[in-house]
Amino acid sequence: MTSEETQISDNLKGCYENLIVIDIGANLTNKKYGRDLDSVIQRAKDAGVQKIMVTGTSVRNSKEALRLTRLYPGTIYSTAGVHPHDAKSMVDEEMWSDLRQIASAPECVAIGECGLNYSKDFSEPHVQRTAFKRQVEMACDLGKPLFVHEKEAQDDLVKILDDVGNRLPPVVIHSFTGTVEQGLKYIERGYYIGITGYICKDKSDGGIRRLLSEQLLPVDRLVVETDSPFMYPNMRASKLPLHVKDSLTERSMNFVNRYCTFQRNEPCALPAIVELVAGFLGQSPEDVALATAFNALKIFGLSQ
Repeated sequence: MTSEETQISDNLKGCYENLIVIDIGANLTNKKYGRDLDSVIQRAKDAGVQKIMVTGTSVRNSKEALRLTRLYPGTIYSTAGVHPHDAKSMVDEEMWSDLRQIASAPECVAIGECGLNYSKDFSEPHVQRTAFKRQVEMACDLGKPLFVHEKEAQDDLVKILDDVGNRLPPVVIHSFTGTVEQGLKYIERGYYIGITGYICKDKSDGGIRRLLSEQLLPVDRLVVETDSPFMYPNMRASKLPLHVKDSLTERSMNFVNRYCTFQRNEPCALPAIVELVAGFLGQSPEDVALATAFNALKIFGLSQ
């Protein structure tokens, strides 16, 4: 580590020594981490992030995510799936066979990132639905939870999941950015809601902030993730309610804005997201960290 990185790690230890958190979604196969992944993992550990799930979004990407689990055993776990944008890439049965083989590995703890996204046309909706249905069936067959992406496609997505009936494994709605009504529809079905740094960007009157502040999202249905390097929790630029701002530690705000702003979002920013969630819920960060870590351990069958 450089002297600056060592100082950052020391600050993290002092800031988050009482928090133990699990990042259920980080894109650590992204090229932005190609040169310093060891330092990224160490900063995460120093921040109290005990386990990280690296997201698979294609056959190739899922294979790379699985490779990282062997390099960082007990810390990194992986998912295996095909993002709806990449659904059109699944052109033959050999690719589906490869995906299933990756997904069958014990270090792979979920199927996904899979789902539907009608907000962009990288893959036609009917192609997305076909790919999603196959991954839902794979999750049912392997007995692994689903890590689900959804944008402007809730009705079709819920129908596909409902059609599976009682065979459906646990479902996590990854990086939720929807409305209260959409969130309640997922919660009523027993799905888990993944919260990221998007909580800083939500300016709506009926989004994730309201879902939390009005106690509409039960803590036992809540998990946290950074979606690194995306969804950076820009706390300084966000118009946070005063009671939430007051609940944040100054050191966490300084760290996230000094380090993540100029490079990229990292798993070590997860405790800051926990603090934000706790502020909106009116609970302590320690309680939220404990609850979300317990939920992640239970959903994904992670060893403690």
